[in-house]
Amino acid sequence: MSQLPVADNQVVRAHAKVLIRQHRAPLVRMLSLYALAAVMSLIPAWIIGKITNLAAKHQLTSSSISLYVTGLFVSSLAFAGLSFLARRRSYILGEAVFAQLREEFLASVLALPLVEVERAGTGDLLSRTTNDIEALSRTVRFAMPEWLVAIVQAVLTLAAMVLVSPLASVASLVSLPFLYFSTRYYLHYATPGYRRERMSYASMSGSVSETAEGARTIDAHRLGDRQAARIEGNIRESFYSEMYTLLMRLVWFPIVESAFTLAIATTLAWSGWLALHHDITLGAATTVTLYVVQINDPIDRIVSWLDELQIGQTSLARLVGVSVVRDDRPTVGVEPTNETIVMRDVRYAYRAGHDVLNGVSLTVRPGERLAIVGPSGAGKSTIGRLLAGIDAPRSGSVTVGDVALSSMPLAMLRRHVALVTQEHHIFIGSVRDNLSLARPDASDEEIERSLDAVDALEWVQALPQGLFTELGTTGHQVTPAQAQQLALARLVLSDPHTLVLDEATALLDPRAARHLERSLGAVLEGRTVIAIAHRLHTAHDADRVCVVIDGAVAELGTHDELVARDGEYASLWRSWRNERPEAS
Repeated sequence: MSQLPVADNQVVRAHAKVLIRQHRAPLVRMLSLYALAAVMSLIPAWIIGKITNLAAKHQLTSSSISLYVTGLFVSSLAFAGLSFLARRRSYILGEAVFAQLREEFLASVLALPLVEVERAGTGDLLSRTTNDIEALSRTVRFAMPEWLVAIVQAVLTLAAMVLVSPLASVASLVSLPFLYFSTRYYLHYATPGYRRERMSYASMSGSVSETAEGARTIDAHRLGDRQAARIEGNIRESFYSEMYTLLMRLVWFPIVESAFTLAIATTLAWSGWLALHHDITLGAATTVTLYVVQINDPIDRIVSWLDELQIGQTSLARLVGVSVVRDDRPTVGVEPTNETIVMRDVRYAYRAGHDVLNGVSLTVRPGERLAIVGPSGAGKSTIGRLLAGIDAPRSGSVTVGDVALSSMPLAMLRRHVALVTQEHHIFIGSVRDNLSLARPDASDEEIERSLDAVDALEWVQALPQGLFTELGTTGHQVTPAQAQQLALARLVLSDPHTLVLDEATALLDPRAARHLERSLGAVLEGRTVIAIAHRLHTAHDADRVCVVIDGAVAELGTHDELVARDGEYASLWRSWRNERPEAS
């Protein structure tokens, strides 16, 4: 199972620059407020230095004390107020940026070619929409604002130290080599480590979700031990990847903390020595030392949040990587002159060198009802996907009106061909919202007609609010059969000329399925219907039956012709009829 691509650092930086340009004004306002707050935070240390100088000279009076205490109070109050306003703006900005990133990611996911999604599997996409979104949320809302603010505060504090005494400030630089080289080492090895960690989450999520969804199949084939071993391997990989990044932090953080302590001790000793030799005042030595203590907080936040930024950068690379996947379909195309679908010598492989279709040729006439039958694994669903234009053949061609389906824009293709499988999806929203996805401009009367066509109008009208009843995980729960009826109603509403039904009534009981298919047949009169069926009454009612065996068309003809021929179809029919006496 492959994974969706991950954007490289250049693409991530370019994306970040675009975000910064789009939110430049609020970002500047936020940083300006934090800069003012940082200036206010520098005043107390300066005042303490002044008081120290006056005390050393025995010039401290009650009036000067009152003045300086007032300055301390006002600056502290201003710092609190400006910090509150700045933090509020940073949270607003973080929410706006995160909302934009989330919407862009959702748009990219919805634009993904279905083939790419299936190749990657559900685990990778699930991991990106959960773990990576959550990690990016923390980065955008907290880490990035805090990191930028810490940089502003560190720069201003360093500037204040130099203004007070450049000579005394030199001692604080002793920590820079330790910080620089340890951080450089950490970033070099931590970035791929976090990327590996995120990929391990994707593999683990995929294994768990796919095992849960296919639990019955796994149990039927006695594959429980294999799946358990696979999940255990994924968990082991996730454990070791997290241990690796943890080890990096265990090495890096102590070096950083030691560097801070070294800077304070060195500055205190150096400035004290300078003050004893009267190179600087005692107040300047005090102020510079307090600034070194004070600058440790923003530098500590820079270092601490850098770890979170690494996680955020990796998550952003994975989210932006989804937008890198481009649909190779053209945006414009030639409109077909007719609705005849033709497959010519089609071969297709999910894996290179393993063809599942071997030279399939088939013509579907406009308005025809064609049933495709055959044993499991014969290639029926693959033919359906090719006829619906989801996949392109490895060789050969699939055309509608002499226009290749793979060369048609998606919107144009869906006006001609639509696929409905036994997989169905109910979205959070009303019944009307779920159906209008197919045609946003549909009226209530048209939606009700589509429901009536699939025998769903009665139970929908019986819902508490009818068409406006909320469905999904937070609303009214529908049965799998009802969900499948809604999926078919969407199809009726979209009104394509050709419909490909891949066991679209599999979740209904046989009698209900046959009744529904006959109802659909009346509504879809004049439309081309290609039904991939495991219930042979569908083939019995079809105009023609295509029997697929081992990836090739074994027989083609009407039901009566194929029964009279006494071949593969006749054998399937007799076997199916004997299992279901009511079919006869």
